[in-house]
Amino acid sequence: MDMLARIICLLGGYCFGLIQTSYLYGRLKGIDIRQSGSGNAGTTNALRVLGKKAGLIVFLGDFFKGVVACSLVHVIFNCMDFENVYLYVLYAGFGVVLGHNFPFYMQFKGGKGIAATSGMILGLWDWRIVLIELILFVLVVGITKYVSLGSICLVVGFFILYTVFAIKGSYDFASEAKMIESIIVAGVITLLAIIRHSANIKRLLSGTENKLSFQSKKED
Repeated sequence: MDMLARIICLLGGYCFGLIQTSYLYGRLKGIDIRQSGSGNAGTTNALRVLGKKAGLIVFLGDFFKGVVACSLVHVIFNCMDFENVYLYVLYAGFGVVLGHNFPFYMQFKGGKGIAATSGMILGLWDWRIVLIELILFVLVVGITKYVSLGSICLVVGFFILYTVFAIKGSYDFASEAKMIESIIVAGVITLLAIIRHSANIKRLLSGTENKLSFQSKKED
């Protein structure tokens, strides 16, 4: 039953992740977001190519698919008196990120998963992590103007915070093995985000990374 629950959460999350907000919004405007700007089907590229309104809509769409998928797992599994609910929430969040990053109907060319991961973080229902992560992201981006650096700090911060709180017993795991498994899943989500930002990391190190600018293209 445990394995089936993992598979259901992972596949269900993947289906949520397939809602590609930037691609759909871009199509409404007559463009393929994957062939414009950086070619990334995510919030930052939508902001730069289509404008501030598009950036906000895309972020909210990608963010809330993570929130909804993880929150549904919380509600349904708690109602069914499942143990280790946070483990299954993380599997659902992982599925959302996979669906966003690798949508099968877009030849597996999606985004980098940061907005979806942020939604998963809120969907964990741990307001300590949410508050710290929000402050961390705003400070890093506000000081450096690098969204990519803020995104990397966000996922690394999430992994550290989740690991600390899990070890301290915040999530009521039935066994240490389940707790460790959940930390591994959180680590895989974090590692995937870092890998998806490998080109950004190279540009950050070389000083050629684009800084955030709100002087983006105005929409019609």
